[in-house]
Amino acid sequence: MSRISKNPITIPSNVEVSIAATNITVKGPNGKLEQKLNSEVNLKAEDKTIIVQSTSNSKHANAMSGTIRSLVANMVQGVSVGFEKKLMLVGVGYRAQLSGNNINLNLGFSHPVNYSIPEGIKVEVPTQTEIIIKGIDKQKVGQTAAEIRSFRRPEPYKGKGVRYSDETVVLKEAKKK
Repeated sequence: MSRISKNPITIPSNVEVSIAATNITVKGPNGKLEQKLNSEVNLKAEDKTIIVQSTSNSKHANAMSGTIRSLVANMVQGVSVGFEKKLMLVGVGYRAQLSGNNINLNLGFSHPVNYSIPEGIKVEVPTQTEIIIKGIDKQKVGQTAAEIRSFRRPEPYKGKGVRYSDETVVLKEAKKK
């Protein structure tokens, strides 16, 4: 059994978990998430905890037990607290505007970039150079942030572009004559 799957998952009092043979459903104040289960992994709910066990001693079962444990822990955290990613726009004239279900980004191109927000994701733009992405599904939040960042990654000479708020960009030195 993997080291990650040995840790039990604690369930907060405001979260409901229902385990079926092939999937798990987690309901909380923020919403509801479902996940398919692998046949090599068993889940047991006991006294506000979930214990993950592998059914065999194979390498694949060991790996899947750790993966399923992480996915279920993220589901529990998502429906109770939620996930959030912050993006910063660095550069002269780089701006973001929220209009309905779209984000309009001016990133130094000859045209504005329009990005439609996926379902289940909430986006806030507190200032023109800040974007906050929130949601209950960690994978969707991270994918949305990565897609917005991919429009203009931080370049290594001036650091201009879209970056995560906790990201540090190492600047290169310009060529010398």
